[in-house]
Amino acid sequence: MKRATQKRTLGRSGVEVTTLSLGTAPLGGLFSHVEDDAATAVVHTALEAGLGYIDTAPLYGHGVAERRIGAALAALRSRADGDAHTSYVISTKVGRLIVDNPQGDSDGYADAPPSEAIFDFSPDGIRRSLAESLERLGLDAVDIVYIHDPDDHEEEALTVAYPVLHELRAEGVVKAIGVGMNQSRIPTRFVRETDIDAVLLAGRYTLLDQTGAVDLLPACIERGVSIVIGGVYNSGLLADPRPGATFNYVEAPPELVARAQELAAVCARHDVPLKAAAIQFPLAHPAVASVLTGARSVAELTENIDMMEYDIPDALWDDLADVGARRYDR
Repeated sequence: MKRATQKRTLGRSGVEVTTLSLGTAPLGGLFSHVEDDAATAVVHTALEAGLGYIDTAPLYGHGVAERRIGAALAALRSRADGDAHTSYVISTKVGRLIVDNPQGDSDGYADAPPSEAIFDFSPDGIRRSLAESLERLGLDAVDIVYIHDPDDHEEEALTVAYPVLHELRAEGVVKAIGVGMNQSRIPTRFVRETDIDAVLLAGRYTLLDQTGAVDLLPACIERGVSIVIGGVYNSGLLADPRPGATFNYVEAPPELVARAQELAAVCARHDVPLKAAAIQFPLAHPAVASVLTGARSVAELTENIDMMEYDIPDALWDDLADVGARRYDR
């Protein structure tokens, strides 16, 4: 079995995800337009390649990514060859509602309709968000639901939104629940104070930034919670480490560019692409179930699969550890 299509279970939920999974912010038009046909091709190619987990959110294109995924899945179901490639796990997120607004902020999504994404962690908001996601996806249910980016709504997310997800899981509406964030402190609270199954952690356990290993990942091991790692390229810097590259969606400071270039030089000495090391780095940690990578084209998706399958010698991991990018098993 290929590395990308191996399966791991999320916590105690019984939900199995592939070690490489598809993130869909780009399919919502993040930073640049994507054609509907291109989005359909990405989803179909991912599933046909054996990547059995797709993550999305209302924020991604203000509903556009979910609609495009729904259309792609519907096309698969209608194929004459039946359901040969229709086995998949879908996750979406709650905490934002998409409302019509001609003067709304598109949040950087080129394909977003005139609208805005409004935070709402109330019980009604959570259930409404999920219902609207299911309608856009054309599904009766999704497997996983994450509370999305409650950075400025910490207590409400823990004490108001989480109990709703707990109820939805108990009712069998969803199979697994969690929180998705770009930081580790609040997710660590969720792991220690609630009964979530998974955390989607973006950008904080990478070759360049291992801050999530300080608090969150040990807590997940202790509590039996799984991690889905996003942002392994740190929004671009580990994909192309040059001046002007982005880190956390803003221009990277010179010291981080220099650090990424140092990591690239170590990889080059072993004839390994930096992207391959970046995408495989998190998987050695026992709490990590999947690495989530976005793609706006079949070419990008295929490259991510190739990078996950790239044969990396142990000596590279040792040399990366020597410069501070220590993998869990080193």
